[in-house]
Amino acid sequence: MTLPPPGKLLLAAAVLLGAALAQAAQPADHPHLLAAPALRPVAHGPLAVHLPAGNSTKPPGTRKNQRTGTPTANWNLQAGGKVLYLTFDDGPQRVYTPKVLAVLAKHRAKATFFVLGREAAAHPSLVETTRSAGHRIGNHTWDHPMLTELSPARLHEEISTGVKSRCFRPPFRDTNARVAAVAAQYHQRQILWDVDTRDWSKPGVASIERKLLRGARPGAIFLMHDGGGDRSQTVEALDRALPKLAAQGYRFRALPC
Repeated sequence: MTLPPPGKLLLAAAVLLGAALAQAAQPADHPHLLAAPALRPVAHGPLAVHLPAGNSTKPPGTRKNQRTGTPTANWNLQAGGKVLYLTFDDGPQRVYTPKVLAVLAKHRAKATFFVLGREAAAHPSLVETTRSAGHRIGNHTWDHPMLTELSPARLHEEISTGVKSRCFRPPFRDTNARVAAVAAQYHQRQILWDVDTRDWSKPGVASIERKLLRGARPGAIFLMHDGGGDRSQTVEALDRALPKLAAQGYRFRALPC
């Protein structure tokens, strides 16, 4: 076999090397085999609910009501300034609703009760007793679900079968623009709160009382419960806090529901 001259061997080697380099510079036929492994998303808990515009909690007295999104002039404040709004959720309940009403009557306080439709249907006389005492009734849905997780039909059903009222409060503060819009279709303004006393967690009488006293400011809306379980701590804390707040010049009024 006759070998080609050395010069031709060098030329052929150079051509082969150039072709190899050019091939290496081209994208692979299956790019995903060369890519770095995709990062797995970091696990997290439920995302925070984004409330519709105007429903974030801010100090009262602004031109746009921060709890309802409804343009109003100081909707939360009555003439005289130092007014607090006590609200109670999840009732009526046959044991603790009368006890809450008795404490409110003792201290000449008015409040708003966001009742469940199922409980109102079971205890209609308690609803009437609450109204006749000068308190207001709000809609807290029929069955206390997570509203943002419901189908459109179920969402309408939960809100429409609750008690008739001009005020609506979503359970768990679970709301978004769709929930607020459905409530508005039934002529109900969405009412949230400024201070969660966390009485639902039964933290102790002193803790609930402390949240009532420290959260007080003109126009503040307080969240408490007269239903959903043993509310004896709520009753006692309320009885202890109301005279102290009254001594600071505060009055207790119901929301215009």
